[in-house]
This record gives sequence, structure tokens and C-alpha cells, in this order.
Amino acid sequence: MNTSRILGALVTAILLAAGIAAADETGTLLKKDGLMAEPFRDAKMVGSLSAGDKVEILTQQGGWFQVKSAKGTGWVRMLSVRRGEARKGSGDAQGLLGLASGRSGTGQVVATTGIRGLSEEDLKAAKYNAEELKKAESFGVTQAEARKFANAGKLVARKVEYLPAPGAKKE
Repeated sequence: MNTSRILGALVTAILLAAGIAAADETGTLLKKDGLMAEPFRDAKMVGSLSAGDKVEILTQQGGWFQVKSAKGTGWVRMLSVRRGEARKGSGDAQGLLGLASGRSGTGQVVATTGIRGLSEEDLKAAKYNAEELKKAESFGVTQAEARKFANAGKLVARKVEYLPAPGAKKE
């Protein structure tokens, strides 16, 4: 197994293991959104939340929060929830700007590569999970399988140069 696959699998396993929000954390809905039975876009909708509704964040899975509100318990998209108390006088433009940049909230952004909401504490609390690592590794494909998939989709190969190492001088 090559190093990049191992590293990718390890990062995936850490993110899966760290997908927990602090218990008793509160949030406020930034926009109207459906309350889902499961953390999937096509799951059954069990309710509806309105902008400004207060929620208790129970847990996090991927890009979803499991929340409890006066309107019920279910799953809502993370991008629809502002953690903590709503800011007064921040205006819609500021909220949208924060969502677009991935920097709304505490300002202590750890990573915004497809996942919001992992704090430094979440990453430090992550524990090795051999089963999840094995599961992540099972998603890997060989170069021949990837090429076959690309050909079936009529994708064109392009050579992309590696980025220089941090601190390396450009030639």
C-alpha cells in the first residue's frame, strides 16, 4: 500500500472518530431547514426548523448535527446552524460571508476541507480506531480500476505538477 493511501485512510479515520460535538452545546438556525430522521439529504423529514430557532446540539456526524428543539429531535445540516448564541446586529451579509468562508463562529478554524465544526479539542480527543481505518482502506482502488472508471466516464487525463514543499524556493 502506498504512503498517500495510508495517509488518506488515516485522516479519514481520525475525522470519523472525531465527529462528535460537545454535549449540551447550543445553536441557532441561520436559515429555514428540514429536520431529518437520519443524517442524509434524502432521509425522511420529521419536522421543519425556522431561522432563529434555538437548538441543543447532541452530536455530529459528517456534515450534520443531531439536534433537539421545541419542534422535535432530528438531523440538520451543519451549515444551517450557528454554534452558540446568535449574534445581535450582525446582519445577513455577515452571516453569509462567514458561511462562504468557513470562518463563522469562533474564528479558530482548524480545517475547512469539506468539514466544518472540528475544533482543536475534537482533533486532540480523536482516538485510533482500527475497524474504521480498515473500512476507509477498503474504499481504495487500484490504478487500473481508476483508469477503467475514468475511461467509462470519458474523463481526460491531465498531468498536474506537485506543489513545492513548504519553504522551498521557486526555481
